Amino acid sequence: MSRHRIMSSGLVTGLALTLAALLLAGLSFAWTPYDPIGMDVAMRLNPPSLQHLLGTDAYGRDVLSMIMAGARNSLFVALIAVGLGLAAGVPLGLLAAARGGGVDEMVMRGNDLIFAFPSLLLAVMITAILGPGAVNAMVAIGIFNIPIFARVARGAALSIWTRDYILAARTAGKGLFRISLEHVLPNLASVLVVQATIQFALAIVAEAGLSYVGLGVQPPAPSWGRMLSEAQTLIGQAPWLALFPGLAIVLTVLGLSLIGDGMRDLLDPRLRKGKP
Repeated sequence: MSRHRIMSSGLVTGLALTLAALLLAGLSFAWTPYDPIGMDVAMRLNPPSLQHLLGTDAYGRDVLSMIMAGARNSLFVALIAVGLGLAAGVPLGLLAAARGGGVDEMVMRGNDLIFAFPSLLLAVMITAILGPGAVNAMVAIGIFNIPIFARVARGAALSIWTRDYILAARTAGKGLFRISLEHVLPNLASVLVVQATIQFALAIVAEAGLSYVGLGVQPPAPSWGRMLSEAQTLIGQAPWLALFPGLAIVLTVLGLSLIGDGMRDLLDPRLRKGKP
């Protein structure tokens, strides 16, 4: 019972943190305390106060407004990137599990080729070739997500193909594509949702890293990663410029990670029964 309570509290905490980030992002479409890209040099480098709750940056821009708008950009880029990984990776994993043999070998070796490069390095290489920008950042992060979802889908699908109801479907004359769509994919849904949540958190970190080096969301659109980049030379004079966007990234990623862990524990029957 205590273990279940710990799992539940982690999941609730993750949901609360993620909901807060989503609310900030959603609210920024309609309202921010100040214009996120509006400059007021007379107010530059003001510490947190009642007028500017999180202070201002070197150009007099309100940090809270920039974080709210940055949440919108970061979450959107991460969401599309994970969506691309799901849309391409899951069909590849299902195909590899259904066909086996040379098709399976080709898909897995292609995955190994992408995995040979660290995720952030691969994203930097792709955006350096395609050019900086939010769209190219989505593509770069999405490409790295493809083999992850392909492996997860393939591994889970292989165990499902051994089930009796799959044998019954094949005996009934259903083809590989129809069985994958009607019987295998629905049984993968919970695994894919958990993995997508985890990848969403990693995609936010990747987007922040690309923006930090100037290859992600481009000015004047606010970005958490670029806020950190701009703050590094002022860390001694204005530490709030690095503290608050850094906290935004940490808390959002923590929330998504807690959701992923909590959902995995709830969906794992061994953990529900209290077995190791």
